Amino acid sequence: MRYEGLLEQVWGSSSVVAESSPLVLPAEMELQALWFSGAFGRDFVSTTGEVVRVMQFGEWNRGAGPDFQHVMVAIDGKEHHGTLELDPHASDWENHQHATKQAYRDVVLHVSFRGEGRAHFIRNDQHKLIPQVVIDDEALAIALQRPRRETAIARAGRCVAPLQHMGAAHIAHLLQEAAVFRAQAKARRLLQTAEVHGRDAALFQSAAQTLGYRSNALAMQLLAQRASLTKLREIPNGTEAILFGCAGFLHPKIHEQARGATREYLSDLWETWWKYRTQFESSREIPWKMHGHRPANHPHRRVAALAVLARHWPTFRALALARPFHSKKLLEALAALTHPFWNHHHTLASKFSEQGIALFGKTQALEWIANHLAPLALQDDTHFDYGTYAAIRALSCNESVRRAGIRLFGSEVLAKPWQKSLAHQQALLQVYRDFCLEDTSDCAHCPFPEQLSQWQP
Repeated sequence: MRYEGLLEQVWGSSSVVAESSPLVLPAEMELQALWFSGAFGRDFVSTTGEVVRVMQFGEWNRGAGPDFQHVMVAIDGKEHHGTLELDPHASDWENHQHATKQAYRDVVLHVSFRGEGRAHFIRNDQHKLIPQVVIDDEALAIALQRPRRETAIARAGRCVAPLQHMGAAHIAHLLQEAAVFRAQAKARRLLQTAEVHGRDAALFQSAAQTLGYRSNALAMQLLAQRASLTKLREIPNGTEAILFGCAGFLHPKIHEQARGATREYLSDLWETWWKYRTQFESSREIPWKMHGHRPANHPHRRVAALAVLARHWPTFRALALARPFHSKKLLEALAALTHPFWNHHHTLASKFSEQGIALFGKTQALEWIANHLAPLALQDDTHFDYGTYAAIRALSCNESVRRAGIRLFGSEVLAKPWQKSLAHQQALLQVYRDFCLEDTSDCAHCPFPEQLSQWQP
């Protein structure tokens, strides 16, 4: 691909990223969620040169002790069953005194991040050496897909001039390359999860992340990992209660403060949850961000939408994996989802709303398509080509798309023709991420404008 080659050429030689600062490690729970999703793959080499393959990623541990239970790894071809501990740093094993605790006796693999310049001899309480895998910064950066900056000022950049001299066909080709490049990367990540946990789990996690949007994408992913589709299917009519319980939203205080229809609704959920809470309740709380977003984006509503989606999963799985993929049919089916309580309540604490509230809004549905389903369809659906993708209309621009349009085209008005398509918006986000957010000179030394002047379809 031209766009991929451009990135390799630019960042392989540009001084813009020559001296990047050390990667800041995310919170431990995010590292665990990435690991469990298969973001780092399943094949590794231990610190002592052994070939390690994770056969089964196991299950999240709900209490104290190692992070994952019922794990199976093959080390130099020999299978080992037990638990797995994941720490940000290898030294955490000793710092947390895991070597003295019987709960860590069955650990068959220790995973940490970033080599620390010295060897760590990790042993259990019986002095048995535990194999170690260290994920380096390069692999972590690929999994995180985080640029060096979070945002760039919404002002015209140096790209405006070369883009003004490019014909519409050339711009369209550039955006197509960027959109396809982005889609391929997203498809790879989804397929990594599918390879580890199956396509159902991968799609379910993708739907959860989409519903979480930015502020609660990690929290929703954790919820979908802990209360997996497989577990939900084992409890008929328990989906909603299990998800709300696992999310921590069935706390007695919430119930005590509720009145009327809300109290009745919570009582119904509790009648199911108390029977199964010992199987699901965890001492590791999900890190929800409860404030700073619109009522329609509140975590209570997002969990409710995921629960309704899970109850109708066979229908939506069929639509998501239909070949040929029909985005319109999926959008219509998601728009038709209803719930007697959540169609009239924003949160568990809000009053009844006379005006109906969409359970799975069209914006979220398009996000699911753009970030997960269309990339997968481009990968394995011969009927779904870029032209079909580019024909899907976007509803509106988020802040990042708006900023990207201004920086590349000079103003919102000039950018508007290139923001109407879902695929074009994804392309703009990719360019914004690869250049505007990686360039620390605030456009002065960004190599992209010079590359644009040489771009030919």
